Amino acid sequence: MGKSLLKPVYTEDDVQNILGLMKAVPYNTQVDVSNDISARWRESGHILGSASIELTVKEDGKSKVVVFSGDIGPDDMAIIKDPEPFSDADLVFMESTYGDHDHKSLQDTLMEGKNIIEKAFNEKGKILVPAFAVGRTQQLLYYIARAVHRGNLPMIPIYLDSPMAIEATKIYVKHKELYDDEAAELFRQGVLKGDFTQMHISKTAEESMQLNEVSGPCMIIAGAGMCNAGRILHHLKHNLWKPQTTVMIVGYQGQGSLGRKLLDGENKVKIYGEEIAVKANIASMGGLSAHADQSGLIKWFGAIAKSKPKLVLSHGEDRGRKPLAKLIKKKFGIEAILPKYSETIKI
Repeated sequence: MGKSLLKPVYTEDDVQNILGLMKAVPYNTQVDVSNDISARWRESGHILGSASIELTVKEDGKSKVVVFSGDIGPDDMAIIKDPEPFSDADLVFMESTYGDHDHKSLQDTLMEGKNIIEKAFNEKGKILVPAFAVGRTQQLLYYIARAVHRGNLPMIPIYLDSPMAIEATKIYVKHKELYDDEAAELFRQGVLKGDFTQMHISKTAEESMQLNEVSGPCMIIAGAGMCNAGRILHHLKHNLWKPQTTVMIVGYQGQGSLGRKLLDGENKVKIYGEEIAVKANIASMGGLSAHADQSGLIKWFGAIAKSKPKLVLSHGEDRGRKPLAKLIKKKFGIEAILPKYSETIKI
């Protein structure tokens, strides 16, 4: 039987064509999309520039309001402003990623990270951070810069070894008008360096490989976030077997991913087909999610619940959305719709 080749869903040409059709819009401004549809965007607090969308749709002489939450971020997240919910709707599509629990407190999370970094610093080891390029990397850099500024952490060399994260970080620096008050003030004070002179950038594969020769203590931030691809695999292969190495997990690790295997305590893992002994310290900084937890989702929906909209819970496994649906019914008397793939929903 011959190999079946899957045709890509879209190509680079398709992406370029789409980019030409995009138009930037301001927050909290009504924009006419067509004769019958207008849209308004509000801060969703997830990553820089993220937004919830409110559509006002006119049909057969009637007007209905449909709100899409998009990814909702937690309050008080680094750099990003807090989510701004809408107040009225006929139909709401809301995410439910962490609808079953609350996150560890930010204070506990930052203390956890401080202890991990100080221990590795004292042991003169490398800290390997598999980080998501957009959002999580910038969040981590912010907290480290703030802690060093306050004297809570020693100055530690940081190597940003992710081309995508490097470009994303440049965008974060460019759009300071989207920062929350604390981040804007730290930038004005020079704590958050716009030119990143205190951080080492590894753009090329050669520069990445040269990090093998760098001695600790230092931190290497590289993608991918679940250790399933990217430059982090190279660093893990060369350092997992060293007891002085620390792998600091700062994001969700999906079942079956290398990151999940490390968190689950496996003694040996395969990287590039080679079996590597795991002797490094595997540590988790568990509360840095860019998604709101159960309390945050309830708070966001509570602002719109008084209008008694239909509610559709999306973007979440049943373990998240079923408990959230039960709590919403208890608090607001609204029965959430839990749609299945290809199901049609009428307003």
